[in-house]
Amino acid sequence: MKKVSIIIPFYNCAYIDQALDSVFKQTYPHIEVIVINDGSTEHYEKITPYLDRIIYIEKGNGGTASALNMGLSRATGDYICWLSSDDMYSTNKIENQLAYMLKTNASFSYTNYHLINKVGAITSRGIGIYYPTRLQILKEMSKGNFINGCSVMIKKEVFDRVGIFDETLPYTHDYDMWLRIIEQFSVYYIDEPLLYYRIHEKMGTMQHARTIKKEVKRVKAAHKDSIQQVIAQEQAK
Repeated sequence: MKKVSIIIPFYNCAYIDQALDSVFKQTYPHIEVIVINDGSTEHYEKITPYLDRIIYIEKGNGGTASALNMGLSRATGDYICWLSSDDMYSTNKIENQLAYMLKTNASFSYTNYHLINKVGAITSRGIGIYYPTRLQILKEMSKGNFINGCSVMIKKEVFDRVGIFDETLPYTHDYDMWLRIIEQFSVYYIDEPLLYYRIHEKMGTMQHARTIKKEVKRVKAAHKDSIQQVIAQEQAK
């Protein structure tokens, strides 16, 4: 059986126990769970009941990208997933996504997802976005990120090709990574909501919206030439 590593960055998040519950309710058994405490000072007590079932690492606060990179350095799985400590997986997330990736020989995939509120109630139908051709995916991703990071599953060997997360990007490290990946690998989409993405007032996308806009511009500029080259190659086919 293929092993799947699930990396959970943690920083002062009151929902961490719900995230962990969703992981340990997975129908696929061959997983390892790596929790990176990124200098957190609150809610550690919600992790302690799980310490005998997780790889637990403490580090100084360096941001989500640094936590993900530390998780990657410790991961022994064939495939990598990431779960924010305020979100949750559906119980069959790992099983269904891995089966699909093995069937299609995919290196990178993402899924549909639901929105939930702060008490965990579903507030939307599946809102995942997908474009049917590689050319359309490349064009739309050059405009902005439509891939929810916590819905992603990636072959670990992909990181040997594209590198690790950029720690100078506190909020758009995922967008930068997906661009690096899709420039070299095909994108596969599972139109099944396998993630519950929580909307709440303390989430980073709300608190740091202005900084995120600046970072997005920086990421677009950094990838402008390389992604346009891939688009041109795709158009020439």
